[in-house]
Amino acid sequence: MKKVLLIDDEERMLELLELYLKPYSYICRKALGANEGLEYIKEEKFDIILLDVMMPEMNGWEVCKKIREYSDIPIIMVTAREQKEDIVKGLKLGADDYITKPFDEEELVARIDALLRRTKPVNQIELDGLLWDEDQFELSYRHQYVKLTPKEFSIIGLLMKNPGRVFSREHLIEMVWGFHSETEGRTVDSHVRNMREKIRELGFPIDEYFHTVWGVGYKWNKK
Repeated sequence: MKKVLLIDDEERMLELLELYLKPYSYICRKALGANEGLEYIKEEKFDIILLDVMMPEMNGWEVCKKIREYSDIPIIMVTAREQKEDIVKGLKLGADDYITKPFDEEELVARIDALLRRTKPVNQIELDGLLWDEDQFELSYRHQYVKLTPKEFSIIGLLMKNPGRVFSREHLIEMVWGFHSETEGRTVDSHVRNMREKIRELGFPIDEYFHTVWGVGYKWNKK
């Protein structure tokens, strides 16, 4: 069963979307507004997001942009707007599809099904013999397993998925420890130091890829 996050500022629309999707075995998580939706994304894993555009606290375009800073989860924009420039704006900000209200139930389900077929999550990343496997929760180098803590595994996975992007310590804390964590930056540094040493001991040139950006955080180098 696929898990869908529904983000809308109208309770009635959330109920309607859930009514449409439940008969097709979709598990729906309803977020009333942008901020609640962003909180759920930090805490849970979803297969797809249905995102309303016109919301008062933060519009769907802004939400889409924020999500794309750390996730490639499929997003369908749901709105009453149907002007071409609005559709183009959403797609440029990272949305994968667009559907306008009022929409047909079968069309909505068909669009979700089609998008999920096209977009498969990246569960494995391999680079010069270093394999990060999310499904198995394992990091290995030439069939030698690296004994990482869950936090270390999550940190390196996040960086490997986003080569070239600098992650601040604060952002890593939000993504790995949680949005409301009181973890400090030096804790991140300690995890990174231990992780590098473990990987280096197996012969992988970790320092060529895992770079410290002084005063900011860390990044995985595009080599």
